[in-house]
Amino acid sequence: MTLSFVADESVDRQIVERLRDRGFDVLYVAEMAPGTSDDVILAEANRRHAVLVTADKDFGELVFRQRALSSGVVLVRLAGLAPDTKAAMVAAIVEGHGKELLHRFAVISPGSLRIRAQDFSDD
Repeated sequence: MTLSFVADESVDRQIVERLRDRGFDVLYVAEMAPGTSDDVILAEANRRHAVLVTADKDFGELVFRQRALSSGVVLVRLAGLAPDTKAAMVAAIVEGHGKELLHRFAVISPGSLRIRAQDFSDD
């Protein structure tokens, strides 16, 4: 199974292009429907069984506080880095940890990758 992605418009175009160059299917919200609400974007990613790539922390609110299910979310927290550097880092993580991202909430920050399960059973 090949991973596919939905990239929120908060994601640098270079990240989208790098993932596409590596053979991944990426729907880029900025190309299709800029201004789409977060809940609609998350629903579309789920419909496609795609991992959502975003730089918007609001998706953490949707997934953990509102308990919205997801096919997976990758939150890119690489502010201050050049877009090409971000693209290389995200592509390397996707290629190295691809299947681990499914149905998880991952946070990419400089020098760090955290992957958290979306387990809501421990209220």
